[in-house]
Parts: sequence; C-alpha cells; structure tokens
Amino acid sequence: MTAHTENIIKTGAVKGAALSAAPLYIGCHLSSVKGFENMGREALSIGADTFQFFTRNPRGGRAKAIDPEDVRRFKELAREHGFGRLVAHAPYTLNPCSATEKVRAFAYTAMSDDMERMEYIPGNYYNFHPGSHVGQGVEKGIALITDLLNRIIKPEQSTVILLETMAGKGSEIGGRFEELREIIDGVEIDEKIGVCLDTCHVSDAGYDIAGDLDGVLDEFDRVIGLDRLKALHINDSMNPVGARKDRHAKIGEGTIGYEALSRIVHHPKLAGLPCILETPNDLAGYAREIEMLRETAGK
Repeated sequence: MTAHTENIIKTGAVKGAALSAAPLYIGCHLSSVKGFENMGREALSIGADTFQFFTRNPRGGRAKAIDPEDVRRFKELAREHGFGRLVAHAPYTLNPCSATEKVRAFAYTAMSDDMERMEYIPGNYYNFHPGSHVGQGVEKGIALITDLLNRIIKPEQSTVILLETMAGKGSEIGGRFEELREIIDGVEIDEKIGVCLDTCHVSDAGYDIAGDLDGVLDEFDRVIGLDRLKALHINDSMNPVGARKDRHAKIGEGTIGYEALSRIVHHPKLAGLPCILETPNDLAGYAREIEMLRETAGK
C-alpha cells in the first residue's frame, strides 16, 4: 500500500461524486468446500456481509452435494446479520460460445444444474463470463450465448443470471457494453438477466472509471441501463486503461487506485449492490481491504 493511499484512508479524503449513505454490502470470494454456514462465518470474521463462491470446481465440472441442513443454518445466520445478496460464480471452464460442441454442451449441463442448485438459496445472483468466440466472430458468439440462455432460463427461477463485463482480451465477448446489450436483447425472459461490473475488467477494456466514473456510468445507463446492474467486482488493475489484459491488483496497489474504488463502492447510483473483492489476497488481506473501503462511508 502506498503512503498516498494510507493518507487517504486516514483523512477520508475521497473526492468526486457524493458518497451514498445506504448500507455497503461488501465481501470477497470464499471457498465453498466446507459449506454455506462456514462461508457465512468466514465472511463475518472479516467484516463482510456478502460473499461470492464457485458453484463447482472452477477448473472442472464436479459440484459438491448440497446439505439442506447446512443451507438452513446459513440462512438463519444471514438473516441475523443482515447479509446482502450473494453472488455465485460459474466455473472458468464454461464457454457457451465455444466453436466446439462438446464445450458448449458442458456449459449447458453445468449451468442447468447450477440453476437447480441455486434454488436452495433463492433470490441470489449467478455470474458467468460470456465466453470467447475463438475465431467465429462476435455476432456468432453472441448468438450462441443467447441460445444457451434461452434454453436454460425458466420463468419460475428466482435466480438472476449476471453477464460479467470483460477486459476484451483475445476473442472475449463482453469487453464492450454494446455486446452485453446485444445478448440481453436476445434473451426472451429478460427479467432474469443482469450485469456484474468488474472494475479491473472495464478499466482494462478502455472505460476510464478512475478518471471519469460518472461518464462511464452514464454510458452504461445509455447502452444497457443501470437497472440491469446487479453486482460489482471490486478489483484494482495492474494495467493502464485499455490494456485489454485482465490482471487484478490489491486495492490501492494498481492503476485504478483506492480513491477511485472507494468512490465506486459508495456511489449513490450503485447503493445496495453486493461488492465482491477478487483481489490477490488471503482472508487477512480481504479483512483489511473491507475495512479500508468501509472507513470512507458517509465522508
């Protein structure tokens, strides 16, 4: 952490847009190996009131069986401590717009199963990377993604599926807001679809959230609509704006910076959204970042 960042934390000198007085739901990515209750207690131990978890092995396909009693205990814990909505994350191996049919079939099987599993904790979010078209072209990739979503989304599901904003590296889809808008436009039951904005990704994709946050939010609203924005991934970036590389950094140790990231989590237009840290940290590091970002609330 730089001396400049330490001074900002001590003085609360976060300038720019007025800070929101609404509750700040903030947490980090936690391991789901020991179940939901354990994740809830780990979250509380670091000052978090939300968290993100993988629905299954992030590099594979297997999912651990859900224990209904564990879920019941977690729900009681979450109600008692006023948790915000949770964010489940699909495995990294999921690519719904792959050129390979077998890979697309896995995406369908995994996401369909995940939608059923998510109903154990109803009313939360399921985030996934839209995928890489691997040479087929953006339009073909978008068509494949919307086809998958239309086969998976059911009107009775309580889970909202989130498209994550991407850095735009290689043949990734989702580096531009317009690409996410096209996917949403192709989804038939569109009330079950939203967006998770990743601060590192959008910066690396060329959106200057550090220098012009309000301008970026205005563009998001114009292209997609802020009502579609359901969650935030709060990450600093190792790269300059527009690098299209996707390298996360700890809060205050990257090119976005602590001051800009604090403006984001306290921005009135983003009030109430779950803010998930995906920085390169252990639990102690996440606890410090959560403390850092909470300290400027209302200042």
